Amino acid sequence: MRIRLTDSRPLILVAALALAGPVLLTGCGDSGQQASATTGAPPPSVIAVPVSSRAVATQAEFVGRVTAIDRVDLQARVPGFLKEWHFTEGQPVSVGDALFQIEPEQYQAVVDQRLADLAMAEANAENAVAQYKRGQELLKSKTIAQSQVDELKAKAAVTKASIAQAQAALTAAELDLSYTRITAPVAGRLGLARYTVGSLVGPDSGPLATIVSGDPIYVDFPLTQRQLLEAKRNLKARGTDASGVVVTLRLPDGSLYDQDGRINFVDVTTNTSTDSVTVRAEIRNPDGILVDAQYVGVVLQAGEPESAILVPQSALQLDQQGKFVLIVDAENKAQVRRVETGPVKGADIVVSSGLKEGELVITAGVQKVRPGQTVSATPPQTVTPDGQVAPGAAPAAGASGQ
Repeated sequence: MRIRLTDSRPLILVAALALAGPVLLTGCGDSGQQASATTGAPPPSVIAVPVSSRAVATQAEFVGRVTAIDRVDLQARVPGFLKEWHFTEGQPVSVGDALFQIEPEQYQAVVDQRLADLAMAEANAENAVAQYKRGQELLKSKTIAQSQVDELKAKAAVTKASIAQAQAALTAAELDLSYTRITAPVAGRLGLARYTVGSLVGPDSGPLATIVSGDPIYVDFPLTQRQLLEAKRNLKARGTDASGVVVTLRLPDGSLYDQDGRINFVDVTTNTSTDSVTVRAEIRNPDGILVDAQYVGVVLQAGEPESAILVPQSALQLDQQGKFVLIVDAENKAQVRRVETGPVKGADIVVSSGLKEGELVITAGVQKVRPGQTVSATPPQTVTPDGQVAPGAAPAAGASGQ
């Protein structure tokens, strides 16, 4: 009996399925093995720290300039040649210390001349008064005319006026002589001298040197009108004023100055180009670390420190919805926690809402984790006093402040 196949396509399909069967089965087996391998992979390792709170002061930081309380340019008030120095550049000086000496001889000669003029005026006045008195006696006996007596009286008055004139000239000469000795009007440190001994100096020569006071010292810094209004409101809410603000300086090397100051002046006018107001603080400078015209950071702290939650800045993430951190929940799973932040405190940042004390926040390994995934959380490492690296105290997994 013969079988006739009128269409060969079914046979070809059957043959193809038969050949493909083992291949499909083999592929399914590989997928199962991969799925098993994926399912058995360990959870990603992350570093997590427990949320803690500590005392944090309300601070604001600005850029300020150090300004000497007293700054005096020493000026020659009379012309002459510099005769002597009585100082070493850079040394501290006290009020009244002699610093420069201009040649005094010519001014001493003028004083001597004025003394002689005064003595002559006094002698002439004494003689004129005596003549007038004699004339009055003669007038009684009618041996002198009244007109002559009047002339003697006028001459006596003129000689008395000449005494006052000579005295004024002497005073001016003595002042000029005193100006040849230049002394320190304020206490401070003396800068570089701009003229050497033998130089001709005078009122038009410019400063001979500059004295700058050093302790205490001022620090000026600008506040915008917005910042000033906000500061006034905050201080009023705390029941204090600008005098209650503690001023700390940040030196150019980043360290904090070891002396605190207080605000003692807020300018009464606004800079029209910057819309800012100059605020001034006074601070001690016993070691001369602060120098006039130096730039420093100005850290303002108002009131007593308050408790706040801080987390490392490395834990903070940002997306289109805002700021968030990843925490490790009680089931060791990573969860998104939306937060609101406050000021930065070094490597940490204040979290004003969204976290509770004791919760575990992931600070490293965030890029390996997705929300809802199980993680293996370890504490950060610490360095022992002998320089060895040791693991920190491991927090309980899933610790929560709830």
